[in-house]
Amino acid sequence: MKPWMKWTLAGLIAALLVAGALRTLSARQTRQAPLDTQQLAQKSQVSIALAASDLVQVKTHELQQTVLISGPIKAVNTALLKARVAGELRDLTVREGDTVRAGQVLARIDPTESEARVRQARQQAAAAKAQVTMAQRNFDNNRALVAQGFISSTALASSQATLDAAQASYQAAQSGADLAAKALDDTVLRAPISGQVSQRLAQTGERVAVEARILEILDNRQLELEASLNTADSLQVKVGQSALLTLDGTNQVIHAKVLRINPGASVGSRAVLVYLALATDGQLRHGLFAQGRLNVGVVKTLALPLSAVRTDKPQAYVQRVSQNQVQHVNVTPGLRGDLAGVAMVAVTGVPEGSMVIDGAVGSLRVGTLVTSTAQGPQ
Repeated sequence: MKPWMKWTLAGLIAALLVAGALRTLSARQTRQAPLDTQQLAQKSQVSIALAASDLVQVKTHELQQTVLISGPIKAVNTALLKARVAGELRDLTVREGDTVRAGQVLARIDPTESEARVRQARQQAAAAKAQVTMAQRNFDNNRALVAQGFISSTALASSQATLDAAQASYQAAQSGADLAAKALDDTVLRAPISGQVSQRLAQTGERVAVEARILEILDNRQLELEASLNTADSLQVKVGQSALLTLDGTNQVIHAKVLRINPGASVGSRAVLVYLALATDGQLRHGLFAQGRLNVGVVKTLALPLSAVRTDKPQAYVQRVSQNQVQHVNVTPGLRGDLAGVAMVAVTGVPEGSMVIDGAVGSLRVGTLVTSTAQGPQ
């Protein structure tokens, strides 16, 4: 076969194959077109019925601005009873939970040594007083002799100096006696405040040193929360602002009010300590942990429930219902606040009065038909 005939035959076969493929593709598209049209029609006909509670309206609210706070509960009045003199501890009978009153004798330290020092100091004071009496008599005699011209004024000056030294010695001895009496009184350990014993740190019979800790006493009748705030939050806090707290692990609500604000920040953390007075019913305890929200102000703005703003796209958006269809409208969230216990967020980008689907409904396709009797302005 000649070469030109081979090339002609190959071209004819290729043309036939291409024509067959085109006919097959055209037939497939012809069959697919009605299916696509039918699916599009089905999609356009999808609708959802929403209850009134599924829709929220964009409108202006007064949002309560809050700051999260937490911290330990502390008694305002606490005291640590310490030994003021060294010795053997006696008569310590109170234990944890016992109620004590201010000035009550709680324990004693063996007073034997202190009593001996008191006697010694008083005897020294008595001896010094005797020296003063003798020096005074000598001075009086010399003064009479000088007046009669029997002795010189120098002798009188010497007796005056002796009298002054004796009086000074007596005063020093008297001060020593007072110190010894004070040490004896310090052997009696009295409650510095009224309250309850929270810790017993020593036992009867122990020999304790000076400044040894014996008891810790707390007064739970006046409690406060010590909260640590960061710089931004602390700038919003003022004395007198109120807060609602709950005890850690419970649902008990506690009312509190800002009582004091530390004028300086903590070294390192730069946190500011805020102290809140607690309304106690006698059930709170020193050392418990509480947390809650501090009300720092009110802002008036367009807002929606936080649940209505969706974030499953790069840009936050809401599902607005307009002309009975779902639209996705991008919004910019702003300040957050609280409204009757519901977390709210300020939004821009959606008109006031728009009806928005709450987050509990879930994500809906754009164009989905909505049937509801709770629709407002479109």
